[in-house]
Amino acid sequence: MASSSSNDNFVASDYWHPRFWPMWMAFGGLRVAALLPYRSQLSLGKFFGNLIRVLSKKRRNILDTNLAHCFPQKSLSERNKIKRECYQNIGIALFEMAMCWWWPERRLQPLVEIHGLENIEATLASGRGVILLSGHFTSLELGGRLLALSLPFQAMYRVQKNPLFDSYLYNKRNSYLVDIISRKDTRRLIKGIKNQIPTWYAPDQDFRRERNVFVPFMGVQTATISASSRLAQAANAAMLPFYPERKSDGSGYILRIGPALENLPSGDDIEDATRINASIEKFVRQHPAQYMWIHQRFKTRPAGEADFY
Repeated sequence: MASSSSNDNFVASDYWHPRFWPMWMAFGGLRVAALLPYRSQLSLGKFFGNLIRVLSKKRRNILDTNLAHCFPQKSLSERNKIKRECYQNIGIALFEMAMCWWWPERRLQPLVEIHGLENIEATLASGRGVILLSGHFTSLELGGRLLALSLPFQAMYRVQKNPLFDSYLYNKRNSYLVDIISRKDTRRLIKGIKNQIPTWYAPDQDFRRERNVFVPFMGVQTATISASSRLAQAANAAMLPFYPERKSDGSGYILRIGPALENLPSGDDIEDATRINASIEKFVRQHPAQYMWIHQRFKTRPAGEADFY
Protein backbone atom coordinates (compact mmCIF):
# COMPACT_ATOMS: atom_id res chain seq x y z
CA MET A 1 0.00 0.00 0.00
CA ALA A 2 1.29 3.44 -0.89
CA SER A 3 1.87 5.70 2.06
CA SER A 4 0.31 9.12 2.42
CA SER A 5 2.54 12.09 3.15
CA SER A 6 1.33 11.99 6.76
CA ASN A 7 2.86 8.57 7.32
CA ASP A 8 6.32 8.89 5.81
CA ASN A 9 7.85 7.04 8.78
CA PHE A 10 5.89 3.91 7.91
CA VAL A 11 6.75 1.33 5.26
CA ALA A 12 4.39 -1.24 3.79
CA SER A 13 5.54 -4.03 6.12
CA ASP A 14 4.65 -1.96 9.20
CA TYR A 15 0.96 -2.22 8.39
CA TRP A 16 1.00 -6.00 8.90
CA HIS A 17 1.96 -5.64 12.55
CA PRO A 18 -0.53 -7.48 14.81
CA ARG A 19 -1.80 -4.18 16.24
CA PHE A 20 -3.30 -3.44 12.82
CA TRP A 21 -5.02 -6.81 12.39
CA PRO A 22 -8.37 -5.57 13.80
CA MET A 23 -8.33 -2.76 11.24
CA TRP A 24 -7.59 -5.20 8.42
CA MET A 25 -10.51 -7.37 9.56
CA ALA A 26 -12.74 -4.29 9.56
CA PHE A 27 -11.65 -3.50 6.01
CA GLY A 28 -12.41 -7.10 5.01
CA GLY A 29 -15.87 -6.87 6.55
CA LEU A 30 -16.59 -3.64 4.70
CA ARG A 31 -15.37 -5.17 1.44
CA VAL A 32 -17.86 -8.00 1.84
CA ALA A 33 -20.62 -5.58 2.81
CA ALA A 34 -19.98 -3.61 -0.38
CA LEU A 35 -21.37 -6.58 -2.32
CA LEU A 36 -24.79 -6.13 -0.71
CA PRO A 37 -27.69 -4.04 -2.08
CA TYR A 38 -27.87 -0.44 -0.92
CA ARG A 39 -30.87 -0.83 1.40
CA SER A 40 -29.28 -3.87 3.06
CA GLN A 41 -26.26 -1.75 3.87
CA LEU A 42 -28.52 0.92 5.37
CA SER A 43 -30.10 -1.71 7.64
CA LEU A 44 -26.71 -3.06 8.69
CA GLY A 45 -25.51 0.49 9.32
CA LYS A 46 -28.42 1.21 11.65
CA PHE A 47 -27.74 -2.04 13.54
CA PHE A 48 -24.07 -1.20 14.02
CA GLY A 49 -24.94 2.38 14.93
CA ASN A 50 -27.19 1.12 17.74
CA LEU A 51 -24.38 -1.17 18.88
CA ILE A 52 -21.90 1.72 18.92
CA ARG A 53 -24.35 3.75 20.99
CA VAL A 54 -24.50 1.03 23.64
CA LEU A 55 -20.72 0.50 23.76
CA SER A 56 -19.40 4.07 23.53
CA LYS A 57 -20.20 5.62 26.91
CA LYS A 58 -17.68 8.46 26.59
CA ARG A 59 -18.91 9.54 23.15
CA ARG A 60 -22.50 9.13 24.28
CA ASN A 61 -21.85 11.59 27.11
CA ILE A 62 -20.28 14.07 24.67
CA LEU A 63 -23.29 13.75 22.38
CA ASP A 64 -25.74 14.25 25.26
CA THR A 65 -23.85 17.37 26.36
CA ASN A 66 -23.82 18.83 22.86
CA LEU A 67 -27.52 18.24 22.32
CA ALA A 68 -28.43 19.68 25.73
CA HIS A 69 -26.60 22.94 24.95
CA CYS A 70 -27.74 23.20 21.33
CA PHE A 71 -31.38 22.18 21.80
CA PRO A 72 -32.33 23.34 25.31
CA GLN A 73 -35.89 23.96 24.10
CA LYS A 74 -36.38 20.29 23.18
CA SER A 75 -37.52 17.71 25.69
CA LEU A 76 -35.24 14.90 26.83
CA SER A 77 -37.21 12.40 24.75
CA GLU A 78 -36.81 14.60 21.65
CA ARG A 79 -33.06 14.86 22.20
CA ASN A 80 -32.83 11.11 22.80
CA LYS A 81 -34.56 10.53 19.47
CA ILE A 82 -31.93 12.71 17.74
CA LYS A 83 -29.22 10.77 19.60
CA ARG A 84 -30.54 7.37 18.46
CA GLU A 85 -30.85 8.50 14.85
CA CYS A 86 -27.43 10.16 14.97
CA TYR A 87 -25.80 6.89 16.03
CA GLN A 88 -27.70 5.04 13.32
CA ASN A 89 -26.39 7.56 10.79
CA ILE A 90 -22.84 7.08 12.10
CA GLY A 91 -23.27 3.34 11.55
CA ILE A 92 -24.58 3.95 8.04
CA ALA A 93 -21.54 6.14 7.37
CA LEU A 94 -19.29 3.11 7.91
CA PHE A 95 -21.03 1.24 5.12
CA GLU A 96 -21.13 4.34 2.95
CA MET A 97 -17.34 4.27 3.20
CA ALA A 98 -17.44 0.80 1.65
CA MET A 99 -19.53 2.18 -1.21
CA CYS A 100 -17.04 5.03 -1.67
CA TRP A 101 -14.14 2.65 -1.90
CA TRP A 102 -15.49 -0.26 -3.92
CA TRP A 103 -18.65 0.68 -5.80
CA PRO A 104 -18.28 1.54 -9.48
CA GLU A 105 -19.78 4.76 -10.81
CA ARG A 106 -22.70 2.90 -12.40
CA ARG A 107 -23.91 1.84 -8.94
CA LEU A 108 -23.35 5.23 -7.35
CA GLN A 109 -24.89 7.48 -9.99
CA PRO A 110 -28.55 6.45 -9.45
CA LEU A 111 -28.30 7.38 -5.76
CA VAL A 112 -27.57 11.08 -6.19
CA GLU A 113 -29.25 14.27 -7.26
CA ILE A 114 -27.32 17.53 -7.19
CA HIS A 115 -28.93 20.94 -6.74
CA GLY A 116 -26.93 24.08 -7.44
CA LEU A 117 -24.05 23.11 -9.73
CA GLU A 118 -24.86 26.29 -11.64
CA ASN A 119 -23.73 28.29 -8.60
CA ILE A 120 -20.24 26.82 -8.93
CA GLU A 121 -20.22 27.42 -12.67
CA ALA A 122 -21.25 31.06 -12.24
CA THR A 123 -18.59 31.70 -9.60
CA LEU A 124 -15.82 30.16 -11.70
CA ALA A 125 -17.01 32.08 -14.76
CA SER A 126 -16.66 35.31 -12.78
CA GLY A 127 -12.96 34.56 -12.31
CA ARG A 128 -13.13 33.68 -8.63
CA GLY A 129 -12.17 30.40 -7.00
CA VAL A 130 -14.69 28.21 -5.18
CA ILE A 131 -14.52 27.08 -1.55
CA LEU A 132 -17.24 24.54 -0.81
CA LEU A 133 -18.15 25.44 2.75
CA SER A 134 -19.37 22.33 4.53
CA GLY A 135 -19.47 20.67 7.92
CA HIS A 136 -18.85 17.31 9.55
CA PHE A 137 -22.07 15.57 8.61
CA THR A 138 -22.37 11.79 8.79
CA SER A 139 -22.74 11.53 4.99
CA LEU A 140 -19.68 13.68 4.22
CA GLU A 141 -17.56 10.76 2.89
CA LEU A 142 -20.09 9.48 0.39
CA GLY A 143 -21.25 13.02 -0.32
CA GLY A 144 -17.76 13.85 -1.55
CA ARG A 145 -17.58 10.68 -3.65
CA LEU A 146 -20.93 11.45 -5.27
CA LEU A 147 -19.99 15.05 -5.97
CA ALA A 148 -16.81 13.85 -7.67
CA LEU A 149 -18.97 12.04 -10.24
CA SER A 150 -19.98 15.43 -11.63
CA LEU A 151 -17.32 17.87 -10.44
CA PRO A 152 -13.53 17.52 -10.16
CA PHE A 153 -12.53 19.00 -6.80
CA GLN A 154 -9.87 18.88 -4.10
CA ALA A 155 -10.38 18.47 -0.37
CA MET A 156 -8.77 19.61 2.85
CA TYR A 157 -7.53 16.64 4.86
CA ARG A 158 -6.85 16.07 8.55
CA VAL A 159 -4.42 13.32 9.52
CA GLN A 160 -6.06 10.34 11.24
CA LYS A 161 -4.60 8.90 14.45
CA ASN A 162 -4.42 5.33 13.19
CA PRO A 163 -1.68 5.30 10.52
CA LEU A 164 -3.15 2.33 8.62
CA PHE A 165 -6.58 3.94 8.43
CA ASP A 166 -4.94 7.26 7.54
CA SER A 167 -3.01 5.70 4.66
CA TYR A 168 -6.01 3.72 3.39
CA LEU A 169 -8.34 6.71 3.55
CA TYR A 170 -5.81 9.02 1.93
CA ASN A 171 -5.19 6.67 -0.98
CA LYS A 172 -8.85 5.90 -1.57
CA ARG A 173 -9.80 9.57 -1.56
CA ASN A 174 -6.88 10.36 -3.81
CA SER A 175 -8.26 7.89 -6.38
CA TYR A 176 -11.36 9.99 -7.08
CA LEU A 177 -10.41 13.54 -6.06
CA VAL A 178 -8.11 15.96 -7.86
CA ASP A 179 -5.98 16.32 -4.75
CA ILE A 180 -5.95 15.66 -1.00
CA ILE A 181 -4.25 18.46 0.92
CA SER A 182 -3.26 18.61 4.57
CA ARG A 183 -5.05 21.43 6.33
CA LYS A 184 -1.58 22.62 7.41
CA ASP A 185 -0.43 23.04 3.79
CA THR A 186 -2.16 26.36 3.19
CA ARG A 187 0.06 27.36 0.29
CA ARG A 188 -0.85 24.25 -1.71
CA LEU A 189 -4.52 24.69 -0.87
CA ILE A 190 -4.51 28.28 -2.10
CA LYS A 191 -2.69 27.32 -5.29
CA GLY A 192 -5.40 24.81 -6.18
CA ILE A 193 -8.19 27.31 -5.47
CA LYS A 194 -6.49 29.95 -7.61
CA ASN A 195 -6.30 27.37 -10.40
CA GLN A 196 -10.10 27.20 -10.14
CA ILE A 197 -10.25 23.76 -8.56
CA PRO A 198 -13.31 23.77 -6.27
CA THR A 199 -12.21 22.95 -2.74
CA TRP A 200 -14.10 21.10 0.02
CA TYR A 201 -13.59 22.89 3.33
CA ALA A 202 -15.09 22.17 6.77
CA PRO A 203 -14.05 24.54 9.60
CA ASP A 204 -16.57 23.28 12.19
CA GLN A 205 -14.19 21.64 14.64
CA ASP A 206 -12.37 22.86 17.73
CA PHE A 207 -8.85 23.81 16.61
CA ARG A 208 -7.70 25.15 19.96
CA ARG A 209 -4.08 25.67 18.88
CA GLU A 210 -5.09 28.09 16.13
CA ARG A 211 -6.38 31.63 16.15
CA ASN A 212 -10.05 31.58 17.13
CA VAL A 213 -12.85 34.02 17.70
CA PHE A 214 -15.91 33.28 19.82
CA VAL A 215 -19.13 33.56 17.83
CA PRO A 216 -22.52 31.83 18.06
CA PHE A 217 -23.11 28.31 16.78
CA MET A 218 -26.38 26.63 17.70
CA GLY A 219 -26.90 29.30 20.35
CA VAL A 220 -23.54 28.63 22.02
CA GLN A 221 -20.50 30.93 21.98
CA THR A 222 -18.11 28.71 20.04
CA ALA A 223 -14.39 28.92 19.30
CA THR A 224 -14.27 29.31 15.52
CA ILE A 225 -11.10 29.58 13.43
CA SER A 226 -10.64 32.99 11.82
CA ALA A 227 -8.46 31.51 9.05
CA SER A 228 -11.48 30.83 6.83
CA SER A 229 -11.98 34.38 5.65
CA ARG A 230 -8.22 34.87 5.24
CA LEU A 231 -8.13 31.77 3.05
CA ALA A 232 -10.91 33.16 0.87
CA GLN A 233 -9.14 36.50 0.58
CA ALA A 234 -5.72 35.01 -0.23
CA ALA A 235 -7.20 32.73 -2.91
CA ASN A 236 -9.65 35.30 -4.34
CA ALA A 237 -12.40 32.79 -3.67
CA ALA A 238 -16.09 32.79 -2.86
CA MET A 239 -17.58 30.49 -0.21
CA LEU A 240 -20.50 28.41 -1.42
CA PRO A 241 -22.49 26.34 1.10
CA PHE A 242 -22.28 22.62 0.28
CA TYR A 243 -24.31 20.12 2.29
CA PRO A 244 -24.98 16.43 1.58
CA GLU A 245 -28.38 15.20 2.70
CA ARG A 246 -29.23 11.55 3.27
CA LYS A 247 -32.82 11.07 2.12
CA SER A 248 -35.18 9.98 4.88
CA ASP A 249 -36.86 7.38 2.64
CA GLY A 250 -33.59 5.51 2.09
CA SER A 251 -33.51 6.15 -1.65
CA GLY A 252 -30.22 8.05 -1.83
CA TYR A 253 -28.79 11.53 -1.40
CA ILE A 254 -29.29 15.16 -2.29
CA LEU A 255 -26.20 17.35 -2.61
CA ARG A 256 -27.10 21.00 -2.12
CA ILE A 257 -24.82 23.79 -3.33
CA GLY A 258 -25.96 27.30 -2.44
CA PRO A 259 -25.08 30.67 -3.94
CA ALA A 260 -21.87 32.32 -2.78
CA LEU A 261 -22.06 34.01 0.62
CA GLU A 262 -22.15 37.71 -0.13
CA ASN A 263 -19.47 40.14 1.06
CA LEU A 264 -17.22 37.41 2.40
CA PRO A 265 -14.49 38.07 3.31
CA SER A 266 -15.68 41.36 4.77
CA GLY A 267 -12.46 42.28 6.59
CA ASP A 268 -14.08 41.58 9.96
CA ASP A 269 -13.12 38.17 11.39
CA ILE A 270 -16.00 38.08 13.84
CA GLU A 271 -18.61 38.96 11.23
CA ASP A 272 -17.22 36.41 8.77
CA ALA A 273 -17.01 33.62 11.36
CA THR A 274 -20.57 34.38 12.48
CA ARG A 275 -21.89 34.05 8.93
CA ILE A 276 -19.93 30.86 8.29
CA ASN A 277 -21.32 29.27 11.47
CA ALA A 278 -24.83 30.44 10.58
CA SER A 279 -24.56 28.71 7.19
CA ILE A 280 -23.58 25.41 8.79
CA GLU A 281 -26.15 25.83 11.57
CA LYS A 282 -28.99 26.28 9.08
CA PHE A 283 -28.49 22.78 7.71
CA VAL A 284 -27.85 21.28 11.16
CA ARG A 285 -31.21 22.55 12.37
CA GLN A 286 -32.95 21.12 9.31
CA HIS A 287 -31.33 17.68 9.75
CA PRO A 288 -30.02 17.48 13.34
CA ALA A 289 -29.58 13.70 13.36
CA GLN A 290 -27.24 13.86 10.35
CA TYR A 291 -24.64 16.00 12.14
CA MET A 292 -21.58 14.45 13.80
CA TRP A 293 -22.46 15.29 17.41
CA ILE A 294 -19.79 13.02 18.90
CA HIS A 295 -17.09 15.70 18.41
CA GLN A 296 -16.14 17.96 21.32
CA ARG A 297 -17.17 21.02 19.35
CA PHE A 298 -17.36 23.24 22.43
CA LYS A 299 -14.19 22.10 24.17
CA THR A 300 -12.54 25.55 24.11
CA ARG A 301 -14.54 27.95 26.26
CA PRO A 302 -14.32 31.72 26.79
CA ALA A 303 -12.16 32.80 29.71
CA GLY A 304 -13.84 32.09 33.02
CA GLU A 305 -16.48 29.75 31.60
CA ALA A 306 -16.73 26.19 32.90
CA ASP A 307 -15.71 23.22 30.75
CA PHE A 308 -18.63 21.54 29.01
CA TYR A 309 -17.15 18.07 29.03
